[in-house]
Amino acid sequence: MTQETEGILDRRRLRRKLGLWRGMAIVVGVLALGMLAWVGSGAKQLVKKDQIARIAIEGLITDDRKKQKLLKSLAKADHVKGVIVYVNSPGGTTTGGEMLFRNLREIAKKKPVVAQFGTVAASAAYIAGLATDHIVSRGNSITGSVGVIMQWPEFTGLLDKIGIKMNTVKSGSLKAEPSPFKPLDEENKRILNEMIQEGQRWFLGLVKARRKIDPATVPGLLQGRVYSGREALRLKLVDEIGGEDEVRAYLVKKHKLSASLKIVDWEPTKDLDWPFSNASANLLISAVAGWLRAGTLKMRSTSGLDGMVSVWHPVKN
Repeated sequence: MTQETEGILDRRRLRRKLGLWRGMAIVVGVLALGMLAWVGSGAKQLVKKDQIARIAIEGLITDDRKKQKLLKSLAKADHVKGVIVYVNSPGGTTTGGEMLFRNLREIAKKKPVVAQFGTVAASAAYIAGLATDHIVSRGNSITGSVGVIMQWPEFTGLLDKIGIKMNTVKSGSLKAEPSPFKPLDEENKRILNEMIQEGQRWFLGLVKARRKIDPATVPGLLQGRVYSGREALRLKLVDEIGGEDEVRAYLVKKHKLSASLKIVDWEPTKDLDWPFSNASANLLISAVAGWLRAGTLKMRSTSGLDGMVSVWHPVKN
């Protein structure tokens, strides 16, 4: 074998080794990113160390399955000695408020639950506060707005102007009401009002049962008024003015929790807590596997990667 042939074979062996090491490096990188995503999406919640859990109720409240799953996990977590519910929301659906109330009351059967109101904790967000054992509010927090509302647009005037008429055939006069394509008649208005008032009675019943007050004696409460934290304290809608320090002090004094317990933020589990979706991660892993099977790893063009990122990039709600 000539020296030139041996050199060619050596270079081939070197390229194979480099391809193998590069493949291993990419696999390790993918696994590392996966571990980071796992840690960021709640692995810390699995550490069985005594703690106080803090959950956030923010933005529009809906009947969120992931939030419900998180609350059920908190109820079962023996290492969680208390729960802080940080509320900063203008409210949302009544079903979302009902879900929060039921699940928080289940947690409260096993461990103390305290609400900390932020900038606003109104309507369905106030329902979340009602589910806790103690409400701490900022002096300037906006709270209250006890009530139920239903709204819809009506386009009849616009349709008349542009010459469009909507025709409808339905099984009954109450089907698909209210409709944006015609004025609401008195019968449907009465039925919708009955539903709204029933929801209002439910909401007021929560206030009466949890706050131990007669809602009718609170100025503006029946009319859906909002209050500052200081007003809410005077009217017994909240228990204390303050923030996290006051919440911790309550848990230590009232429920004898250790002052050294760490407060740990709990969040609903996400598939991956990095700038890719679960599907994109699978595609990435498949691509790596394909490169390894081919026996070499070649860099993709920037234009191709940009196209994939454009598809994968999540929409921020």
